[in-house]
Amino acid sequence: MLKVLVGLSGGVDSAVAAYLLKQAGYDVTCCFMRNWDSALNNDTLGNDTLGNDICPQEEDYNDAKAVAETLGMKLLRSDYIEEYWNSVFRNFIDEYEKGRTPNPDILCNKYIKFDHFLNFAKNNGFEKIATGHYFRSVKENNEFRYYKAHDRNKDQSYFLAQVDKNALDQSIFPLGDIDKDEVRRIAHELDLNVADKKDSTGICFIGERDFRRFLMNYIPMKKGKIVDIDTKEVIGEHEGVYYYTIGQRKGFGVGGNRGPYYCAGKDVKKNVLYLTSVQNEDYLYSDSCLIEDINWIRKPESENIQCKFRYRQQDNEVRIEMLDETRAMLYYPQKIKAVTPGQQAVFYLDDELLGGGVIENTYIQNEDLNLKLMERINGD
Repeated sequence: MLKVLVGLSGGVDSAVAAYLLKQAGYDVTCCFMRNWDSALNNDTLGNDTLGNDICPQEEDYNDAKAVAETLGMKLLRSDYIEEYWNSVFRNFIDEYEKGRTPNPDILCNKYIKFDHFLNFAKNNGFEKIATGHYFRSVKENNEFRYYKAHDRNKDQSYFLAQVDKNALDQSIFPLGDIDKDEVRRIAHELDLNVADKKDSTGICFIGERDFRRFLMNYIPMKKGKIVDIDTKEVIGEHEGVYYYTIGQRKGFGVGGNRGPYYCAGKDVKKNVLYLTSVQNEDYLYSDSCLIEDINWIRKPESENIQCKFRYRQQDNEVRIEMLDETRAMLYYPQKIKAVTPGQQAVFYLDDELLGGGVIENTYIQNEDLNLKLMERINGD
């Protein structure tokens, strides 16, 4: 009987994943991963505490413990606070200080869940790990290949693009072929305490809290000018240029006849935020981009593939030109809006996940998009 260690998060998805594995005949043990310590990291919101009698992660642990008891499974607990800080959170802060927009959940999967947690499982005699991700693995010709989940609304393949293929091959994804409604139904049938628990949203260590107020704990607020690119007028004041994302459409606190606005650019050194009216979105479009730090799950045979530049975005037809093993240019003559440096480009061939990398720079007609934007601003 194959010994499997399931990452039990305290949510309904991993709970049902553990149950399905047990029903399939696996020898299942559960493990709760603790990745963040609010007290240790001085994780406050201004002068306020988190506002709970118990840390949210401890609430999740208690929920996971109740699930394990109901399912008759042993629950282990492993801490990765230092590893998470060094491999995920420091990168997150460094990227924001550069004016970029990283995706820490992708790094958490790469370095914590499918690296440190996998090693923990192997060192404790387990043959496979399992998670509650909505993601499909299919064995074809004695090799695993990886696909979008049956439930496209919950598909999480985007967040697994940076995971090493060897780690994916040692993992099981029980929810790949069922949808969320079925997961809830099973949880109710089992009378699990998490059957109606709300899905976690937002960045993993921030959760439901206000993003900017959280970030202020680590990147001090520095107010500055908000400038309309077309009129060159100062139209408002921002709280800190780091807190905004290219393509963002809300949260500027400005209006007027030319609004609403998009975030078109940031000058980190001058601390200026540049907006463009929805009447003129040209500044947001690129037709190519440079991708770095590519992780290949399976290299495509064709140059013509699809790509997501954000999680909820539709697949975009692109042509990939490899520069070396981990760097490539992507070309999309149809033009795409708000392809943002620091975020992830994730590659697909139809439903199959091929891999992904970090968006390093964007271009329009072979010109650096950010430099072209600055030239426009400076009147060159």
